[in-house]
Amino acid sequence: QVQVADSGGQLVQPGGSLRLSCIVSGLNFNSRAMAWFRQSPGKEREFVAAIDSTGKTSYVEDFVKGRFTISRDNAKSLGNLQMNNLKPDDTAVYYCAVARGTLYGYTVAFFQHWGQGTQVTVSP
Repeated sequence: QVQVADSGGQLVQPGGSLRLSCIVSGLNFNSRAMAWFRQSPGKEREFVAAIDSTGKTSYVEDFVKGRFTISRDNAKSLGNLQMNNLKPDDTAVYYCAVARGTLYGYTVAFFQHWGQGTQVTVSP
């Protein structure tokens, strides 16, 4: 059974930092790309960042570029999203997603397995 456990969200002040983690079990993590999405109330789930199965290629959306970094440790079946200089607009539930193959896409259809989500709230 595949399990995707994302964690690390909490309340943080504007300008602060958080590191989200995602532990994946039940599949060969080394052969799957992964990504982070987020969803705010009343909005669709939106793509934030992704990384291929090897960790050599990654992409972050323009609205978080320079602030967020995606990484992975295949030996630990672990993915991370480092978030710096957080803004109130970053408030959302963040989801870890595991792709169907080695490469990533930018829509939810590319991803097969999802975490339960972790709440990030940026507020004074």
